[in-house]
Amino acid sequence: MTDTPIRATTRRTALRSPRAKAGSNRPPWEEPPTGVGQAAKGLTLGGVLALVVVPLWIIVVTSFSDAGSINRAGGLVIWPDGLTAEAYRQMLSDSTVLNALIVSLGITLVGTAFSMAVSITCAYGLSRSRSLGHRFVLMLLIVTMFVGGGLIPTFLVVTGLGGYGQWWALVLPSAVSVFNILVLRAFYQSTSSELIDAARMDGAGEWRILWSVVLPTSRAVTAVIALFYGVGYWNSFFNVMIYMPTDSAKWPLQYVLLTYVNRGNGMPGSVDGGFGGTQMQTAPLSLQMAVVVLTLIPLLVVYPFVQKHLRTGVLTGAIKG
Repeated sequence: MTDTPIRATTRRTALRSPRAKAGSNRPPWEEPPTGVGQAAKGLTLGGVLALVVVPLWIIVVTSFSDAGSINRAGGLVIWPDGLTAEAYRQMLSDSTVLNALIVSLGITLVGTAFSMAVSITCAYGLSRSRSLGHRFVLMLLIVTMFVGGGLIPTFLVVTGLGGYGQWWALVLPSAVSVFNILVLRAFYQSTSSELIDAARMDGAGEWRILWSVVLPTSRAVTAVIALFYGVGYWNSFFNVMIYMPTDSAKWPLQYVLLTYVNRGNGMPGSVDGGFGGTQMQTAPLSLQMAVVVLTLIPLLVVYPFVQKHLRTGVLTGAIKG
């Protein structure tokens, strides 16, 4: 009876507070934002955005610039002047770039599918506490995160298995990431045990539970891990340098870009060593930037569809369990 006036006073005070008027859902211990803090956040986000957007802008503008604009700018072009698509026409008219693009897409799709299949099955097996030897396998995987055989033993194993010059040498040596397996395992451990028990009561086996119960409830983390693998395969070039450095027909786009931009040569595999049948000792800067833009397009197309799952998938999979 005596606490009624206190409750009424508390409610009136809360309604009169600026926080309540603003409809804020902040917890009681968090201070309301200040003008200085909001300005600092805006400046920080603007600076980070500029660090990302400005280099992309310069690359795209330079790729559409003619030789005169590049000479007047002394290199990379910041402001558009004398725009032309000649660099893209020359790039796409050469079969080397188109073949490298197809190779990169094939390696990315096949490698991502294989890596996801191995990682999902391994993570699900390790997430089941009653699975045979799961603790030993888990410790063995964790050890490989800190202790590795090195480049030379890996090369000897792959070549000893006949992988030199073979397609699978671009996928299998880097097919599995232990970090990704641990993230998936932590997420699978947080799957509702009631759902799994109900599926077992209906006669579902482990494969059925994985396919019909676990995977549908973990789409966010699956999309994020698939993005990690896909970006890794798309940007990979080191395995090509080791296992097939002379077979230009099997080179992915990233290695063609590395050879073309860093070494300043004409496109490898071209008849005359350059685009359009023209011998080039030094690659034009606009042509180099056009190849860079071509390597960025697939990632820019795929990322918006996966971006919404990044925070949910990674944080939930890393924290839970």
